[in-house]
Amino acid sequence: MFSIFFILLSAAAVEAGIAWGECNDLPDTMPSTMQCANFSVPLDYTTGYSNQSLTLQLARLPAAVQPARGSILLNFGGPGATARASLGSLSSTLMVMSGMEHDLVAFDPRGTGNTIPIRCHDDLGLLQQAFELIPTNASDTALGSVWARGTLDAQECYEASRETGSLVGTAFVARDLMEVVDGLEGDGMLRYWGFSYGTTLGATVAAMFPERIDKIILDGVQNPHEYYHDVADFEEWFDSDKVVSGIFQTCVALPENCALAQDGVSAEILEEQFWDLLYRLKYEPVVVGRFKVDYVLLKAVVSQSLYDSAAWPATALLLRGLFNGEATSDMESIIAAFYPITIEDVLDQAGLIAGRSGIHCSDNIPRAESLDAMLPAVERLYDISRFMGDVVTGAQLICSQWRFAAKERYTGDFHVTTANPMLIVSTQLDAHTPLRSAYNVSSGFEGSRVLEVEGYGHSSLAVPSLCTIDKISAYFNNGTLPEHGFACEASAQPYSGIGWDDIINAGAERKRGTTSSRIGGYVIPRSYAPARHAMHI
Repeated sequence: MFSIFFILLSAAAVEAGIAWGECNDLPDTMPSTMQCANFSVPLDYTTGYSNQSLTLQLARLPAAVQPARGSILLNFGGPGATARASLGSLSSTLMVMSGMEHDLVAFDPRGTGNTIPIRCHDDLGLLQQAFELIPTNASDTALGSVWARGTLDAQECYEASRETGSLVGTAFVARDLMEVVDGLEGDGMLRYWGFSYGTTLGATVAAMFPERIDKIILDGVQNPHEYYHDVADFEEWFDSDKVVSGIFQTCVALPENCALAQDGVSAEILEEQFWDLLYRLKYEPVVVGRFKVDYVLLKAVVSQSLYDSAAWPATALLLRGLFNGEATSDMESIIAAFYPITIEDVLDQAGLIAGRSGIHCSDNIPRAESLDAMLPAVERLYDISRFMGDVVTGAQLICSQWRFAAKERYTGDFHVTTANPMLIVSTQLDAHTPLRSAYNVSSGFEGSRVLEVEGYGHSSLAVPSLCTIDKISAYFNNGTLPEHGFACEASAQPYSGIGWDDIINAGAERKRGTTSSRIGGYVIPRSYAPARHAMHI
């Protein structure tokens, strides 16, 4: 349910123009230069003229170089990630990467934050959901239990959000974006940077409004065809196991900074030890401080570390201790960094599942009448990724039973000629949105180019690279596209401890931490731990 404050009744048309002011409802940790505003858009785009409107809460980071050349709108994925908070936490990196000459603007899209949030359960129900959405191979009964959990979620979400659930969906958010573009009173053209699920939003808005596209970057690219039309997002997980292997391969390559490294022990042996440990914990969990470390928890920790190799030194330290039968305070601290500790943390992160379901499941067309009908898709997910297959299955089982359909679903294709060509960006090894998806999407958008970034991680933000800064800023500022087949070299390697601050500000001492901001959110509720999604993001 959401506050009536955010659905305003007015006999007048939605007004253009945005009045920026201080951000009174955001944490003090947000940049002091950040500005906020409320902006009204139509609540329902399918009813023609309507006197009902929805208030979007906008945030803006003014360009470092003034006067600004316009605004870039951003979406940070999920679906379900709150955009205003992400813009604030990533502000310095995003400003430099975008070329410093555009204002950066974001709003929490429908289904997130205060914008028609999807809340299906009371607090007790959220806690139950968080602990019941587990990897479907966690036990012999897990798959059936997760299916039943999906049945319950679909039913309770429908009852709790019956009046507003169909107003959440990507096509409406695409129209919201264009309303904001008009409200910014610029040239009427869209400049946009979308990450993870934000790439599906970007592909959708480009297909719906091709003549109004100035510059769009899709970064960490999801397959929009599967997103809308398939029973599961299969392609997303094609490179997941390669990234798991990368934890051990890069450890051996830079052994002085990796706690797992041992003389004469190959990456293959380390990975084999990891799989043996993972399956042993299914039947023989161990205790580390206040945590019971079992198959579910270790999958949760490692699945989150796949977003960004900055987490790999801590992951390696934890694995070394588990290999050796240790239970140290350092290990406990590492688990705590990935795992919600307080009830408030669990509720916050479990609540993101509802946002993800409300957006993705309402957009997605296929439904299933039974678990048996879903078994071929489940088996295919298992075959695609040994590690992520059973982690992400729960999200698909919820969608297959979802009772809402977005009032507007984009049903067209993605073979489009935009007014100006798009830039499509992907790391070469992304556990959540593989490089193949970038080329898949690029093949449909006439004149678009793919920029590859050498390294591991989800979206360009996971791989610090001066080259990436150069290419993205050149695109936003001048419309310059990289050559076909161009790949940016990483400026930092896994286990090096070097982050964006180090390469942007030579000599800076601050390094990327274990829990640095990640794009796309968590795959499943972080309480059992990957329990949070925003799935792709």
